[in-house]
Amino acid sequence: MPDDQTIYRVKRGDSLYKIARRYGISVEALMRANNLTSPTIYIGQTLQIPAARPEVYTVQAGDTLYELARQFETTPEALMLFNRLSSPELRAGQQLRLPAYTEVIVRVEAANIRNAPGTETIVIARMAKGARLPVVGGAEDWVEVRLYDGRRGWIARQLVNIVPHSGRRPILEILGFYTEEEGPTLPSSYQSFVQNTALISDIGLFHFRLDRQNPTEIETFFTFTDEYMESLVDIGHRHNVKMLPVIHNLLYERGNQEVNKQVIRGMLRTAETRQTFINNVIELIRQYGFDGAHIDFEDVYLEDRQLLTAFYQELGRSLKQHGCYYAASIPARTSDQPTNPFSAPFDYALIGAAVDEFVVMLYNEHGWPGSPPGPPVSIGWMERVVRHTLTKMPASKITAAVSVFGFDFNLTTGRNTYVTYQMAVNRAQRYGAQVRFDEKTQTPTFSYRDEAGNQHEVWFENAASIRAKLLLAARLGIRGLALWRLGMEDPATWEMMQREMVVRKSVM
Repeated sequence: MPDDQTIYRVKRGDSLYKIARRYGISVEALMRANNLTSPTIYIGQTLQIPAARPEVYTVQAGDTLYELARQFETTPEALMLFNRLSSPELRAGQQLRLPAYTEVIVRVEAANIRNAPGTETIVIARMAKGARLPVVGGAEDWVEVRLYDGRRGWIARQLVNIVPHSGRRPILEILGFYTEEEGPTLPSSYQSFVQNTALISDIGLFHFRLDRQNPTEIETFFTFTDEYMESLVDIGHRHNVKMLPVIHNLLYERGNQEVNKQVIRGMLRTAETRQTFINNVIELIRQYGFDGAHIDFEDVYLEDRQLLTAFYQELGRSLKQHGCYYAASIPARTSDQPTNPFSAPFDYALIGAAVDEFVVMLYNEHGWPGSPPGPPVSIGWMERVVRHTLTKMPASKITAAVSVFGFDFNLTTGRNTYVTYQMAVNRAQRYGAQVRFDEKTQTPTFSYRDEAGNQHEVWFENAASIRAKLLLAARLGIRGLALWRLGMEDPATWEMMQREMVVRKSVM
């Protein structure tokens, strides 16, 4: 840690990430302290280094537990529990340990969230038993909390358990992607979602797509009723989970990326076509009561790069005007060089500035047509991509999207197939293969020979590999992980997260 100082002069080779890490603060805090709108810095530039949030606070004359609770987003009771205080009275010079994060857990079957303390105030949301809500303040009988859509509300103290967290366990957000059943081997995400709402911050519903015939329109991707979609949103909201539609341009024709590119081009073509599509995004949000939108555009012509960036910026302005959340899934890259046609059309810095959450998709390291065998997301690949992303935007915007699935590589034919965790485990048992955990990539793998004599190599994900990625996300200081997709994961992943992580509910 450097000497106690408040001014830093930028040197050759510096980045905001390196400077923030050196001082033990976030990139976002560094940008905010210096009124930076871009992560770009230059040699000789002077930066004000803000103080990191303290772990211990020295009580000043006139301080009260209530005021300190508001200042540090906790409750007076949590401060008393955390410091084993027998009285709320404070004295100047007293040392108080501060929770890194405080939440409440609903302990009754249903609980009202109100717009102000008191039983006669307006109910603005209802939570189910087990719902977890971040604390932003509170008084003796009421706790102020933050909801899935960014609003603040109040809940009666008697309805909840207050849980202060020290920060010894990583505190991260978890975005879960949700799909319907994709054939007999790829199950729906429903059971995984409803069983694990306490450990999910956000849900991205992969149910919407640009209409191929009219790209400014949005069509449904799976077959579902309005009642079904509304019920999913209700389940999420009652457990304080942010619910977003994922709108994409994929899978019109299997293996035909040109169609995907043409559809996007049709939407991007003019300011008018982009605005028509944006209007339809706003209408979709209103129709189902979503909290915003999640854009997942892939397969874009490089020549459309500027139009694509303009779209992300225009949508961002519109969503902000309507008070809606904005997330985008973006293909992974490790440099600014346009060496990968899949990621080259995406301007990380400008898109990162436009969105609330930048979900960088890591699951293209291996598994694409003609790919050599290897893990969907190795720990080294994740670190390289995230470190590059950190040079373009604050860490608090970045979510690393990782796989919970795997690939079975047929080394004889050169083809590969998708496998869920359970499919991989069953295959290893069927062929008597020994699963080993590859330490370099932090990924489980095994090999086998099938009945036709073909040699196979399988790489997949389990609780241990997801744990490694969670720990890396915490070390790099980013927002958290996204899991593609719910229903294909190792069930032990949730037990691991419950035991070793603190899942923070999403904020606007």
